[in-house]
Amino acid sequence: MLFDDLKLGMAVETEPVRIEKEKMVAFAKEYDDIPLHTDDAYAKNTPFGQIIAPGVMSFMSVWNNYLKVDFFGDDLIAGKSTKLEWMKPVFAGDVLFGKATITNLVKRSERNGLAEVTIDISNQNGDLVMTNITEAVVKCRKI
Repeated sequence: MLFDDLKLGMAVETEPVRIEKEKMVAFAKEYDDIPLHTDDAYAKNTPFGQIIAPGVMSFMSVWNNYLKVDFFGDDLIAGKSTKLEWMKPVFAGDVLFGKATITNLVKRSERNGLAEVTIDISNQNGDLVMTNITEAVVKCRKI
């Protein structure tokens, strides 16, 4: 979708994604190898009581589903920035739901604008577990 067609408040929901223990441990061993993500005995003695999913892995699981319904399609020029904030842990077996909303639009030139998308990610209990704010450079309609 072209920048000119985007509206503040536009929203899409992603398909839910289940966080599988085997995938979270494999991801952690390769990219975030700390005991909180990989060692059941260690994690049992933490405030969480069990291993938790790496935050980036949890986010990317939802992001993958967002890309299937994203606002921009072929009109995306490039990503500009992203910010993740984690509110609650994600555990094996959790199901994550994402809601992406256009939260800011700034026209930069005749050719492109900057679109901010906020993705709120909740678990199966409706608890907000993380928020992502991504800025994307999007094509404008040619005049």
